[in-house]
Amino acid sequence: METEFNTIALIGKPDHEGANQTLVALYKHLADLGLNVVIERRVGEQLGLDQVELLEMVELGERADLAIVVGGDGNMLGAARVLARFDVAVVGVNRGNLGFLTDLSPDSFEYPLERLLAGDYQAEQRFLLETQVHRHGQLKASNTAMNEAVLHPGKIAHMIEFEVYINGVFMYSQRADGMIVATPTGSTAYSLSAGGPIVTPNLNAITLAPMFPHTLSCRPIVIDADSQIKLVISPNNKTSQMLVSCDGHVSLAVQPGDEIYISKSPHKLKLLHPRGHNYFEVLRSKLGWGSKLF
Repeated sequence: METEFNTIALIGKPDHEGANQTLVALYKHLADLGLNVVIERRVGEQLGLDQVELLEMVELGERADLAIVVGGDGNMLGAARVLARFDVAVVGVNRGNLGFLTDLSPDSFEYPLERLLAGDYQAEQRFLLETQVHRHGQLKASNTAMNEAVLHPGKIAHMIEFEVYINGVFMYSQRADGMIVATPTGSTAYSLSAGGPIVTPNLNAITLAPMFPHTLSCRPIVIDADSQIKLVISPNNKTSQMLVSCDGHVSLAVQPGDEIYISKSPHKLKLLHPRGHNYFEVLRSKLGWGSKLF
């Protein structure tokens, strides 16, 4: 078939029988359409397909024009953190629980996928966060997050004392169990559980939601996403087990006195949706909101 996507990458959810079945069905369908398909190595080895090219995630980013991620939002986030560095469009097939980012149904992906491949889709850019831990003025660790960067005390709930600066200007000092710094994509994830606001994906905004703050006047705040956020950890903290987690997956060790810099990553994820995708419809179905009354 005629399509702008010459090479299509399939990315999955390792050791998940349902996701593997969907991947095999996707591969066969795309191959029947005469398209060039490559598969992420870790999951491809479990599929038992002959003569398929298996590649590492970075190689997929370099080679593919479109990546189809089969799994839940967690799989999409993992793929996004790598693929955002490359000019790859990404679409998701939901094999998870909620599926805010994964649009296509595993039971009926054929027609919507063919429409998408034919150029009938809606595209949007989602920005990521870059997090850096500095110690005595030196960069110690860094990583990216599509949903959120979370400062927390590790395994045992301890109060953390820290200061928050926005563009070098002191905002407040905080005594809390931690802080969630979220993108609009992450506003419907962990941040929502902490009482953070839902931010529509087209907004250039970042939310800061303190976790169990030790003052009732402390509320989540929404700031310009082009701001530089700095969390300065008090040298007097009793716990030395603190972490910054990116998307709940990658953890960076933090010590008393460290400075954590969080800002917008230069890379964006190009997310594709079938035509007719409606963000508020997704919210209604995923969060159980009321439908129209009249």
